[in-house]
Amino acid sequence: MKKIILCAIAIMTFGFTNAQSTKLGVKGGLNLSTLVGGDVESAKSVVGFHVGGFAEIKIVEKFAIQPEILFSTQGTKVESVFGNDFDLKLNYLNIPVLAKYYIVDKFSVEAGPQLGVLLSAKADDNDIKEFSKSVDFGFNVGAAYHFTDNLSINLRYTIGLSPLSDEDIDDADDFYDSAKNSNLALSLAYKF
Repeated sequence: MKKIILCAIAIMTFGFTNAQSTKLGVKGGLNLSTLVGGDVESAKSVVGFHVGGFAEIKIVEKFAIQPEILFSTQGTKVESVFGNDFDLKLNYLNIPVLAKYYIVDKFSVEAGPQLGVLLSAKADDNDIKEFSKSVDFGFNVGAAYHFTDNLSINLRYTIGLSPLSDEDIDDADDFYDSAKNSNLALSLAYKF
């Protein structure tokens, strides 16, 4: 499944190379992440980071497709009933593909799906990757302010669409009420 999705993203990316113009760039910034849904009511947000690259493929003057590859540290801090908190640390290779629309020259909005490949999962330094799903699907919405043609700042929210684990999911109600990622990202990006 992972290979099919990655191949589809690569084909779509290369298919747009005949578009009006393509700019490559790098980006990085801070994450504020937590878990939503399920029985994680006592979850607190944690600060992480993301770093990676992107391609902005202009289709027409105001519309672009922007695939990205980002290393992202996410997770949450969970308060236990017994008073001892524990940290859940999740590292992903996230691959969002965004539709980007320039409302004006300096301001754009974006939205699109995201595939996340789990690289590691730890709860208080105990490896829990075998209990976690290796693929995470999410949806992004965001906006960017472009200081120059090359330098921009971006604020993006990603809501997880797939559960972090398949344990205790027996029907559709369990699926919709399962714990999912939630991430707010603030990025600085530079296009070459």
